[in-house]
Amino acid sequence: MSTAVVETEEHKALRAAVAALGKRYGRDYMATVVREGAHPDALWAEAAKLGYLGVNLPEGYGGGGGGIAELSIVLEELGAAGCPLLMMVVSPAICGTVIARFGTDEQKAAWLPGLADGSLTMAFGITEPDAGSNSHRITTTARRDGDNWLLTGRKVFISGVDIADATLIVGRTEDARTGRLKPCLFIVPRDTPGFRRSQIDMELQAPEKQFELVLDDVRLPAEALVGDEDAGLLQLFVGLNPERVMTAAFAVGMGRYAVSRAVEYAKDRTVWKTPVGAHQAIAHPLAQAHIELELARLMMQKAAHLYDAGDDLGAGEAANMAKYAAAEACVKAVDQAVHTLGGNGLTREYGLASLITAARVARIAPVSREMILNFVSHQSLGLPKSY
Repeated sequence: MSTAVVETEEHKALRAAVAALGKRYGRDYMATVVREGAHPDALWAEAAKLGYLGVNLPEGYGGGGGGIAELSIVLEELGAAGCPLLMMVVSPAICGTVIARFGTDEQKAAWLPGLADGSLTMAFGITEPDAGSNSHRITTTARRDGDNWLLTGRKVFISGVDIADATLIVGRTEDARTGRLKPCLFIVPRDTPGFRRSQIDMELQAPEKQFELVLDDVRLPAEALVGDEDAGLLQLFVGLNPERVMTAAFAVGMGRYAVSRAVEYAKDRTVWKTPVGAHQAIAHPLAQAHIELELARLMMQKAAHLYDAGDDLGAGEAANMAKYAAAEACVKAVDQAVHTLGGNGLTREYGLASLITAARVARIAPVSREMILNFVSHQSLGLPKSY
């Protein structure tokens, strides 16, 4: 199978067009949105109008007919311009992909056109207080009640629930034959009785807020279940692989933005009649950061290619590696960028200090780097588990 890393002309054109859009908004726009406690509605709406939000969704439902490769380009370039849209990871990448692949015709018709044109958004609820990165320990359960489902449980660190029209909730149902719990996915509209949210007070300053969810016997119709009740684990990981690829895109874009700001400064800032960028102590770490970001992007492109080609197993390995590599590269790039600017790197004027916290998100979410190392050591290297 080809894993060519040279982008097609279509991909290059998409990258250039999205970069132009991002340049019109930029970091100042996003900073204003955060400061005002608002949401990046204008950027979201324009990206949707241009077809970027739904570029990975089926053409028959208003999407662009592309894949995660195209969607990751969109997010990366917006990030490189300083205005990434985190909800792209959740709404079109995870939820849109799961519904497009496994949803009923009715679910596709109800959700995909809106997800593609930006008029609808969907959050994704998997993380729980006691489960962390272990999706096998999820305790949110769904039980049948006549023709309905009753969903009970808690979720934490769920992004954008306040603006999402619904949340795709990962729960578990009981297997009638074995009595064991198995994963399942449900669409829960925002105003469903028993579905409550409370905002988590975060040090991280971002337009997308984080929430704790409580589901108290949330009654859902049978058609709220997405896909086959007996194939929940497969469907879950079909959504998680794009999440990892898109997180990598988020991180690579952020890292590129930080390096570009540092390079610009290093060219202009003169000490002892010489731009500081002429000194290898400044130039070499920035060059290294650039190299590591480019390497991470290559793995991200491989993961997206494998996923779009239908190789879910290969994509799982590559997506985890891409997310790991991009997160590490992003954290190092941001740190070096701030250090390059010295005291100016901590000022609001240059807009880099806030990235110190934001960059670490990619190391932690949606799965910690330690769990990725577990995955690679077990699945790729065949080493025994310690747990």
